[in-house]
Amino acid sequence: MPLPRQPAPFPSREQILEFIQNSPGEVGKREIARAFQLDAEQKRLLKKVLREMAVDGMLRKGHGRRFGDAHKLPEVLLVQIARVDDDGRLFAAPMNWEVDEAPPKIVVTSDRHMKPALGVGDRVLARLAATGSGYKAKPIRRIAVQPVEILGVFEEISRGEGRIRPTSRRERHEFTVQAQDTAGAKSGELVRAEVLPGKHLGLRRARVLERLDGMDDPQAYSLIAIHQNDIPDVLPPEVGAAAERAGPAPLDNRTDLRQLPLVTIDGADARDFDDAVWAEADTDADNPGGWRCAVAIADVSWYTRPGSALDLEARKRGNSVYFPDRVVPMLPEALSNGWCSLKPNEDRPCLVTRFRIDASGNLLDHRFERAMMRSAARLTYEQIQRARDGEPDDVTAPLMANVVTPLYGAYAALEKARQARNTLELELAERQVVIDETGKVTAIRERERLDSHKLIEEFMITANVAAAETLERRRAPCMYRIHDQPSAEKIEALSQFLDSLDLRFAKGQVVKPIQFNQILARVADTPLQHMVNEVVLRSQAQAEYSPDNIGHFGLALRRYCHFTSPIRRYADLVVHRALIHALSLGPGGEMLDGDMMVELGSQLSQAERRAATAEREAVDRYTAEYLVAQVGAVFRARVNGVTRAGLFVTLEDTGADGLVPIRSLPDDYYVHDEGLHSLKGRETGRVYRLGQGLDVMLMEAVPITGGMIFQVLDPGTPPKAQRKPGRGGGKSRAGRRRAREGRR
Repeated sequence: MPLPRQPAPFPSREQILEFIQNSPGEVGKREIARAFQLDAEQKRLLKKVLREMAVDGMLRKGHGRRFGDAHKLPEVLLVQIARVDDDGRLFAAPMNWEVDEAPPKIVVTSDRHMKPALGVGDRVLARLAATGSGYKAKPIRRIAVQPVEILGVFEEISRGEGRIRPTSRRERHEFTVQAQDTAGAKSGELVRAEVLPGKHLGLRRARVLERLDGMDDPQAYSLIAIHQNDIPDVLPPEVGAAAERAGPAPLDNRTDLRQLPLVTIDGADARDFDDAVWAEADTDADNPGGWRCAVAIADVSWYTRPGSALDLEARKRGNSVYFPDRVVPMLPEALSNGWCSLKPNEDRPCLVTRFRIDASGNLLDHRFERAMMRSAARLTYEQIQRARDGEPDDVTAPLMANVVTPLYGAYAALEKARQARNTLELELAERQVVIDETGKVTAIRERERLDSHKLIEEFMITANVAAAETLERRRAPCMYRIHDQPSAEKIEALSQFLDSLDLRFAKGQVVKPIQFNQILARVADTPLQHMVNEVVLRSQAQAEYSPDNIGHFGLALRRYCHFTSPIRRYADLVVHRALIHALSLGPGGEMLDGDMMVELGSQLSQAERRAATAEREAVDRYTAEYLVAQVGAVFRARVNGVTRAGLFVTLEDTGADGLVPIRSLPDDYYVHDEGLHSLKGRETGRVYRLGQGLDVMLMEAVPITGGMIFQVLDPGTPPKAQRKPGRGGGKSRAGRRRAREGRR
């Protein structure tokens, strides 16, 4: 009898990359599997590996789920003219460049037959040829697209003409606007404009398309982030009308939980309350020290039915976006702050999970049901924490015995389970911008993290796990919240960096969060703490939404989804509908097929990243506005990024971020070591590293872009003796000569 065929060895990532690099064009999973003779099980693993390589920037996703080398451009490519130099040469960038590093230089050759002549913003299908310093592109044809648009502040110059100062840090030059193209814009107004071909006095031309609010509006910085990131913020009339028609949900077949003392616990500035919690000691003799808990979530699915105008708008938005001065909600306020908000002493429909945990916080059993609840109290994190610490107020004093104490008892058990799982424990500060009634920034501070925050977090995690387990048991599709383990390349880079600090990362065949926690524990409360936390964070994969479950690495969970915030996250609404459908809980349920779930997961992941970018940019602009009056002041900072362009630093007291240009560092030629995240002076040996503490002087703050420029102060050198960065890059003539010699 012939022996069963042994599977071929699974290729390494390097072997896969080499195969793709040597292929004449993009290749798909089928060709790779055939080349390495993979069996069915190995093909499933290959799909995961290819996705990892794309996320890590090793591969470029092409059309039809095909892949190419991320650092190698195809022979024919769609490019966009990015700039024109002083000699009239056109430089382009790939349209779909997703690698973290800058794209290669592409010089577009002139084509006299192309009318009108190519200009900035034009998209061209071009044939590429590699050169020693990049690529040469020969245009094939112009691709008709919408004009390139910019956002900026208009300033009138003379005779009706003006200039636009872009709000994006990527745009380093102003645009000129002729009188007939201003659309009546006034100085100080935020405008949306299209870039026109050609140049005027060395500047590119633009035409105003839309006049937005003036920059004297306190909310202008959030408005910039909204428009710059295409955040949908205008509510279609039919959507608003549908929300206004909503009313109370009937009790019908819902479980009546109105006598259960569920409470909401949120931030002091929260206006929508979509989760409520309850706990009591379990009296079952088989579960000594255990707890019975409930997590009730607003029943958004009752009001937002699949395919309705409300649903389509919520799906387009993907999530709510939170700015220091406003919220762009996923749902209209009539729902998010009204019928879907679990307000105290008002009947509200909910989807509730009731579960039991043992004394060690392990989930024993759970069930889901549609219910009607009435919140016993709206509590803040600080308020319930004060009550727990022995300082109850008029609201929390009557709740101590049957609400506050049991909740913290159940939390203590859940915290044991978290510790036993060894979840990834990164120390990451969050900035809070405090704004008064006039819109003025009064303070920027680090958000305090209390046990009450952790309590809610653990209750929500447990409810999310219960939702994922329930859908799996029912063999129903689930929109998982997945977080992959770090790639082998990132682990290797992290290990090398830690070796330079005499810290050994215990690498094994399977990477687990405990390995990172051991390193973080060793550097806790030491000068290395910030540096190591930053590097460990950068080694992690990005969490996303997907119907294909690979587990959640950071939380050390085999299955996990988002169930607890359907007011502000569409992914949670998808899970609610799946539970309602799978458990036959009434109207509003929906089960999406596999392809739809894959597409929706990608869309929601992108919307989440879009929101995070907009929120960060708004905070940066408010921070720059807060610090603009402190130009020239000296701050304590730490290095949060090291590049060839210089150092990115974070101020310790406000969390403000900015750049120290390499030209402003003390005279030397600095060598960038990407693996060690450092810049080292070739002559002096001076080293600047990630996480390093520095004294810096604020040289420039630009609220419109959120950009800030700093200068490092030499140890022991008075601030007044420091040079400001100038055209020469802050180097002496001899220093600049040394730099030129070093680049050859």
